[in-house]
Parts: sequence; structure tokens; C-alpha cells
Amino acid sequence: MTINVVEQSGVTSADGKSQDVLRNLYADWAQIMATTPDLTMRLFRSIFDEWHQPTVEPEGVMYREDTLGGVPGIWCLPKGADRTKVLLYTHGGGFAVGSAASHRKLAAHVAKALGSVSFVLDYRRAPEFQHPAQIDDGVAAFEALVASGIAPADITTIGDSAGGNLAITIALALKEQGKPGPGQVIAFSPWLDMENKGETLVTNNDTDALITPELLEGMIAGVLGGTVDPTTPLANPLHADFTGFPRLYITAGSVESLLDNATRLEERAKAAGVDVTLSIGEGQQHVYPFLAGRSALVAQEFEKLAAWCRK
Repeated sequence: MTINVVEQSGVTSADGKSQDVLRNLYADWAQIMATTPDLTMRLFRSIFDEWHQPTVEPEGVMYREDTLGGVPGIWCLPKGADRTKVLLYTHGGGFAVGSAASHRKLAAHVAKALGSVSFVLDYRRAPEFQHPAQIDDGVAAFEALVASGIAPADITTIGDSAGGNLAITIALALKEQGKPGPGQVIAFSPWLDMENKGETLVTNNDTDALITPELLEGMIAGVLGGTVDPTTPLANPLHADFTGFPRLYITAGSVESLLDNATRLEERAKAAGVDVTLSIGEGQQHVYPFLAGRSALVAQEFEKLAAWCRK
């Protein structure tokens, strides 16, 4: 087990301005949601498709639309990447918003850093499709990769926020089904606690520019529908058995409200004997890797992630 705190002492003023880009986007969304009580799901999703804006377009990457196991998505294909190493990326957005389009640049940056390719899933979203539809789509895509000749150990499930939950629960579902799972799992600012009880929901409420307990409550209602127990392990991995789970890398920002989702996940995985690394970005917002291409801190984080993958 390793815990890294990515300090800001060496961060330049330009990096501070980069943080503002993400924080300001979140603050703008929060204002729109607070002042638009009749916001439709279509417009809600359109707003969150702006999530790519803080991310600089990575150079030397091609994109291709495709389907895996009947699930649509976008391939991110960095020049010279090893196409036998695949990142199966599940986007964030409370299971309801976000898309392959909103996350393709982030997924491409990670793929480029790791020398692999990414497939960003456009899994079925809530509330039209409730739990476990999103996990089922992830498992279907994973099995399609394996059927195409990719070794399970060469697949990494990866995601952010709700997609970080899915990166974990896809691996748990495959284990539960007795099937080979991914070689490793990466979760950026994972949102796991469907009971909405996290301590940092209170302590970081004034520093997180986006996440509130009320926002999460609505997302929980959308994906669980009032019929799924919020302690169900495949909905809430904080109640899962991590025995035999793949090696796990977790990031989170120190000022985000979901920080303790990451720290509690690290504790639970460690107790089960999992090889787990937790990296906390000091002063960073929710899913701060979205600053890829403009932040030295994120570049440093990706270097650490690449070194972890090479172990």
C-alpha cells in the first residue's frame, strides 16, 4: 500500500490559474443548477458535456467511434501505442450525465501517458436505465475485448467519479461471476457512497465548487430508483469484499467533498490485502486530472501513474 500526497510547493502560478479553470467551470454549473429549477435532463446533460473544456487536446491521438459488446463508445488511439493494452474508461457524471465525448480528451491523455489505448464507454445512463445497467454494459464491453483477443490482465478498468465506481464494480462483478477480471483498476475521485454519509461532504462543503449532498441525493435517486438498497456492494463498493481484487490506484483532490470516498476505499482494499495506492492532490477539485495538458501537477500525477503501471 502506498499513499502519495502531491504537494503544491513546486506548483507555479500558471498551475494555480489552471486550477481556476476547473473550479470556475464547476462554479458556473453550480450556479446554473441553483438558478434553473426547471432544468431538463437534456439541458443538464448538455451542460456536463462541457467537462472536456479544461483539458487540452492531446497531440498525436486519433479517435474512432465503435461498439464493444453492443455498447457504443470512442477509441482513443495515441500514435505508437500498444494496442494490446486497453484502458476501458467509464465516464463520470452521477451515472446520469457525462459521455464519451466529454471524457475522450482525458482518456486520451491517460492512454498516451501509459502507452496504451482507451475505449470510452457511452454506457446506458440513469434515470432511464437504473442499476445495474451501467455495470452490465461495462462487463459486456470487457468481455468483448477478451473475445477479440485482448488478455484480461492487459485490460485496465478506469473511470472518474461515478465512472470510478463503475471501474471498481465491473471488476467486482466479473469476480462475482467467476470470470477473469482486469489486471488493474484506476479510479479518479471515485463516488462510491450511495448512503451519502461521507464526513468530507461536511468538512469540504465550502471548498468543493461542485459537489453537494443535495446533488448527490438526486443522482442516487436516479440510479437506484428507490428500489435498490444503497448498501448493495455492486452499487456501493464501500460494502464490497475486496478479497482477490486487482491492484488499485486511486486519486482524489484534498478539497473535494468526495475525498473520504477515496480514503475509505483505500482502507477497505488494504484490509483485504489489495495492492493499493492512494494519491491525494493538495488543493485540488473533483477529478482534477481534467486539467491534463495545462497543469504541471497533473503531468506529475500521470508520471507516477505510468511508473505504477510498469511495476
